[in-house]
Amino acid sequence: MSDTHDEDTDAQESGSNSLAWLLTGAIIGATVAILYAPKSGKDTRQFISDKTQQGREAVTETSKDIAEAGKEMFERGRKLVEDAAELFERGRKLVKG
Repeated sequence: MSDTHDEDTDAQESGSNSLAWLLTGAIIGATVAILYAPKSGKDTRQFISDKTQQGREAVTETSKDIAEAGKEMFERGRKLVEDAAELFERGRKLVKG
């Protein structure tokens, strides 16, 4: 059971790391694009606003995905515990006779 727990923890950490790298890359990319784009101040502000909104939407969507994955892992864990309790109870009854 601890191997499964370790794998789930590793998967969660991997997802968190991926999200952090995604956000970092998006911020760096947006910054470079702004610095090298020959646009007026108004256009640049609109560009920043649009990219900020896209970033918010991406974070919201990713957060939903992470929450759903967490719920699924919780349900699997709960099912494993229920199955283990049932097996334990069966074993206890067998031993008692």
